[in-house]
Amino acid sequence: MMDLLLKNAKLLDPEGSVTTGALAVADGRISAIITDDSPLPEAAQVIDCNRKHLAPGIVDIGVNVCEPGERHKESFGSAGLAAAAGGVTTMVTRPDTDPAIDNPETLEFVIRRAREAAPVNVLPMAALTKGRQGREMTEIGFLLDAGAVAFTDCDRVVTDSKVFARALSYARSLGALVLGHPQDPGLSSGAAATAGKFASLRGLPAVSPMAERMGLDRDIAMVEMTGARYHADQITAARALPPLERAKGNGFDITAGTSIHHLTLNALDVADYRTFFKIKPPLRDEEDRIAIAEAVQSGLIDIISSMHTPQDEESKRLPFEAAASGAVALETLLPAAMRLFHANLIDLPTLWRAMSLNPARRLGLDCGRMTAGAPADLVLFDPHAPFVMDRATLQSKSRNTPFDGARMQGKVLETFVAGRSVYKKD
Repeated sequence: MMDLLLKNAKLLDPEGSVTTGALAVADGRISAIITDDSPLPEAAQVIDCNRKHLAPGIVDIGVNVCEPGERHKESFGSAGLAAAAGGVTTMVTRPDTDPAIDNPETLEFVIRRAREAAPVNVLPMAALTKGRQGREMTEIGFLLDAGAVAFTDCDRVVTDSKVFARALSYARSLGALVLGHPQDPGLSSGAAATAGKFASLRGLPAVSPMAERMGLDRDIAMVEMTGARYHADQITAARALPPLERAKGNGFDITAGTSIHHLTLNALDVADYRTFFKIKPPLRDEEDRIAIAEAVQSGLIDIISSMHTPQDEESKRLPFEAAASGAVALETLLPAAMRLFHANLIDLPTLWRAMSLNPARRLGLDCGRMTAGAPADLVLFDPHAPFVMDRATLQSKSRNTPFDGARMQGKVLETFVAGRSVYKKD
């Protein structure tokens, strides 16, 4: 007998299409997928999905959980609840905490806290350099042994190319994945908006999208020199796409991601200095947004992530230039992604390749698949259900979402981790 049977579902396969059928779970893994007229197996629990969509749970690379150091912004408990409510079954967390996750002891603390408090899977990344200062690389081998799945200094670009090359070479020798933030730090320092007429009219310090192109060009050259495994965390500008395409065509071990906010919002959304729309890199022009969405559809950009960055009220209720960058997105990732689906920019299987299958593959995980034997990390959702986003209802401790008050479509109905329900909509 199966542990769980999810019947009458629209099964969303990231490697295929959407079909109607049932899915059986045993011992925390998918045991069978039935898409024909075969009799359904018996199960201890049967859930009728009422022809709603059932998909692999989202694997979200780049989540900022503010432990240690700033639990008032976000804890593993609150982030885990937000992830479950958003259909995220695996959070890959960033090391930009206070202190940074740059040694095995701090990493072990994070892993222990996550296991105790979060109802979803948590995989931590570690810093590439000590204190994220770009001067001395961390003990990558020890951190790998302690459980780090990748290495990054997040938005602090390693400006010393010799240090960066040494870290990439050492990471390559151990098979470790390095995430880079493709920005020229000199040009982007202090910027609050993307250069253009809108930023000029608003009097905002701005940066050209060429800063992203220049940063990516430098990183690609480093990858060519060292042969390292590299992932660009956020590609947001159309000008960065040609070098990315060339690098992939040359066979370099490079993947790229983008954030859900850069796919669904543009520079004009800042409007009258609305600080919830201040993120890093800054929101781009509409032409860039469309180009990035098309790059996801074509497969040039591999991964969509939330880039969940909690900020407290005090750091956002400031003049736009002084306000902290970042927005929460664990709970809004799926409904925001439905905007791309309903606008016919990206189809559902491609969205789930970018949000689930590709990040799992890049990290060497066996989740993110709708196949027998894969972990039963699943999300049941209705892509058409309308609602008005109310940030007061979010599970995150911080509620700095740019979607507050927005009309959205796409509700998570239930989330499963290893076949166990961790969230169910009332």
